[in-house]
Amino acid sequence: MKIVGKVAWFLVAIVLLTSIVLPARSARAAAGFRISGRNLLDANGNNFIMRGISHAHVWYPNETSSFANIKAAGANTVRVVLSGGRWGPSSAADVANVIQLCKTNKLICVLENHDTTGFGEDGAATSLAQAVSYWQSIQSVLTGQEAYVIINIGNEPYGNTNSINWIEAARSAIIAMRNAGFDHTLMVDAGNWGQDWEFRMRDNAASLFNSDVDRNTIFSIHMYGVFNTAAEIQSYISTFVNSGLPLVIGEFGHNHSDGDPDEDTIMAQAQANGIGYIGWSWSGNGGGVEYLDMVTAFNPNQRTNWGARIITGNNGLQQTSVEASVYGGGGPTNTPTRTNTPVTVTPTFTPITPTQPGSNNTGWVSPSNQASQSGGDGNGFQTSPTN
Repeated sequence: MKIVGKVAWFLVAIVLLTSIVLPARSARAAAGFRISGRNLLDANGNNFIMRGISHAHVWYPNETSSFANIKAAGANTVRVVLSGGRWGPSSAADVANVIQLCKTNKLICVLENHDTTGFGEDGAATSLAQAVSYWQSIQSVLTGQEAYVIINIGNEPYGNTNSINWIEAARSAIIAMRNAGFDHTLMVDAGNWGQDWEFRMRDNAASLFNSDVDRNTIFSIHMYGVFNTAAEIQSYISTFVNSGLPLVIGEFGHNHSDGDPDEDTIMAQAQANGIGYIGWSWSGNGGGVEYLDMVTAFNPNQRTNWGARIITGNNGLQQTSVEASVYGGGGPTNTPTRTNTPVTVTPTFTPITPTQPGSNNTGWVSPSNQASQSGGDGNGFQTSPTN
């Protein structure tokens, strides 16, 4: 009887410990953003639809007024370019300051590691595994910020070479982030310089989503020249909508060197389907794609045509953006019922053959305008990380 009693008390103790320890991860995850169906919910459980702008912080670290200006333009989200060493690097102290700038200006902070851009095709790019190591190196300033920060593991983490390897690289990165203790919503960019014309992300999204123990991953498609017709845009978005999988248009523009994206349809379809979008980019573009600046020289009073389109145009930021409820903003936002007619044709995307590494992407030029490198989101950009 005494032995049985001891065993019984031991089992009770195990149950009590389990009830305390096991829910801890779920409780932490529940305190931040999470995925429900294909929707992104904020820490209050309200649907949140990203309406954002990318900001090239790592190349322009002194342009901190951009956070307030991006908020004033109508955005509820800012996607912040960071680097673990290819540029910068973005230190823990720097990232902590970025997060505070986001919170001060009531912006949701999407932090992205740009080092991975064009991996496998651009020799300077780093792997998603290396990106995970970077996030681990600054984990101390990210923990506890799950209600305000979404981690975009790596920007455009494969080019067009051996892009089939993107599938397992993305899966491994998701698993590694969870094993490291990150409870944030994770954002995963597609391969093919983010444009997924080989459909690696589209066709494997369900499997990748299920590889996340927290089921808290959102997929990011970049829409440039590949998405130059309404049919292609509608078909891609419809696949995710019909599958009940979360999608965000993590970058797009109104023009590009690889073709003319249909920004009107991109924005209309995002609004019709309750999908977030983040335009590229606030200011500082170079390498021949300066037209992607929304404002000139970071001056919010010098808005470009692209800036006017995304900020004040139809389905733009000022029409559709709702502040996250964690900042006391608009509260529940119901996902709209689809109004588009599903597209049944298979898009005939034309594979892009870059003329140089990164030629499908956005160019950047640093203030010092020195050492040339290929990569970024673009045609190659010039940058001098160390001046």
